[in-house]
Amino acid sequence: MAPVDLWSLTDLCTPWCVHVVATLRVAEHLARGATTAADLAAATQSDPSALTRVLTHLVSKGLFEEPSAGTFALNEAARPLLDPGVLLGLDLNGIGGRMAGAWSTLPTAVRTGEASFHEAFGQPFWAFLESHPEVAASFDAFMGPAGHGAPDAGVLLDDDWSAIRTVVDVGGGTGALLSEILRAHPHLTGTLVDLPGTVRRAMDVLGAAGVADRVTLRAQSFFQPLPAGADLYLLKSIMSDWPDREAAAILTRCADAARPSGRVMILSGVAPDDGPAPPDLLMLVLVGGKDRTLAEFRGLAASAGLTVLRAGRNLAGRFVVECGAERAS
Repeated sequence: MAPVDLWSLTDLCTPWCVHVVATLRVAEHLARGATTAADLAAATQSDPSALTRVLTHLVSKGLFEEPSAGTFALNEAARPLLDPGVLLGLDLNGIGGRMAGAWSTLPTAVRTGEASFHEAFGQPFWAFLESHPEVAASFDAFMGPAGHGAPDAGVLLDDDWSAIRTVVDVGGGTGALLSEILRAHPHLTGTLVDLPGTVRRAMDVLGAAGVADRVTLRAQSFFQPLPAGADLYLLKSIMSDWPDREAAAILTRCADAARPSGRVMILSGVAPDDGPAPPDLLMLVLVGGKDRTLAEFRGLAASAGLTVLRAGRNLAGRFVVECGAERAS
């Protein structure tokens, strides 16, 4: 193993330079033909000397090229900066900036084992989004297909939807996943559960997919009682967002709603037992959450009245967990 260079591990300059060029849309301006430092500075309303120093540093790290002094060009490493989804996670004006800024609070998260986002931004993460709708909108976009790729409707282990008629997407954001499921399976109807601001933004997504007439919107927290009696309850990108106590509370709401015969499907946030769960320190800093191994999740599910029925990779290669609700004693 090559020796570790401590100073390269502590280089904060490079990631911040990447955030800056993403925020300024430098790659887009390069693609449009602005290649000199002066032209790029004019296009981005930046100081030419300062921008040149940022780009020269990134060239030294392999991001962008400098064919001649003061002239810059895209390379393969920089082309992802043309992707709107990548920009959502890097733009300092939106959710990317809040995630980047939250890293400064990691020492507090390590000391306490709890979320530390509030130390940088004055409020816990979810409260901050609620009071900053423009950032919440960028978060919704980042969590949707623009930021995480097109959602895959084949969420089930066997992709057999014949016995399912009703689906509740719990914390389903703006409805991207639910839209794809309903488009792929015309016999289904769905319910989208999320906070009021997010549900309002979902109307455009559902309408564009042509499924709005088959979706019931529930503007509420998933800590409140959920619509009961559906065949399937989906939790995608939810479990890793919460510490054990809150995660168990969400699962309990799902169990209560799913009884006696509904199923609860966990999409992401649970890893197979043959390897450790990803550390995902960003979730710790932002919300105090974490990924869990399947063994860890089994205990959490049992505390909420759920039994793990099956777990494995679905046709899309995603590790998913299917649970059934035990009858209340």
